[in-house]
Amino acid sequence: MARRALVLGGGGVTGVAWEVGLLAGLADRGIQLEVADLLVGTSAGAVVGARLAWGANLAQLYQDQLDPPPAGPPPAGRSDRMRLRDMAVFGWAMLRYPDPARAQARIGRMALAARTVPEAARRAVIAARVPSEEWPARRLVVTAIDAVTGEFAALDAGSGVSLVDAVGASCAVPGIYPPVTMAGRRWIDGGVRSPANAYLAAGCERIVVLAPVSRGMRAASAAAHEAARLTQAGHAVAVVSPDRAAAAAIGRNVLDPARRAPAARAGHAQAGPALDRVGTVWDG
Repeated sequence: MARRALVLGGGGVTGVAWEVGLLAGLADRGIQLEVADLLVGTSAGAVVGARLAWGANLAQLYQDQLDPPPAGPPPAGRSDRMRLRDMAVFGWAMLRYPDPARAQARIGRMALAARTVPEAARRAVIAARVPSEEWPARRLVVTAIDAVTGEFAALDAGSGVSLVDAVGASCAVPGIYPPVTMAGRRWIDGGVRSPANAYLAAGCERIVVLAPVSRGMRAASAAAHEAARLTQAGHAVAVVSPDRAAAAAIGRNVLDPARRAPAARAGHAQAGPALDRVGTVWDG
């Protein structure tokens, strides 16, 4: 059994920034989560996980989040905010279909019909954020959902797809970004299943979950609920989500690049209060 896992949940542009800030702040205090035996990434967490797995320098990643965003409109597909109609589809699908796969397939149909930027343009954005097309030697799992069948997938080096496509699929927010084509199938954001998918770390003894978005579309997919089940199974688990100050810094639109630097600073500041709880699990 692998000893330690770092689970990185979804949360848009600000989720990346908050996670990087928190990781950098913890590293400054002697807790190096980036050396985990297993990295699990969903949506924004897939981007962070891919960078960590390839050995990115945390201090530089943090500085990158503090730099002003590039001028011009964000490369966010149709817009940088989900429409109310799309959000209504999410809620209706979850209420209408108790079976998660059927609900996810309904959301996938919405994503396939949405008008967004071309898939190739979005792939270029992801390729600029991911260190390599190849998977790293370190164990990395990235989550995605088949847009047609609603099937959930945990993608890794043995999946037969490129790292860029896997991360792009995990970041394909329905209605905002185009579904990603891999192996003849179309894929959407793994966060539709769960914001963190923490249960994928069940093979590890010690698990730290960073969850920029702590609540899922279903109660059972909330980060705290998944962590409780892992704890009941005998794992040592710590979950960190944005505190009040970080939530205020992030704001209501997790895709707003203007909120990136404040979110990163808030994550860095939150490392202090989270230190003992995370350190107890990580270094046990």
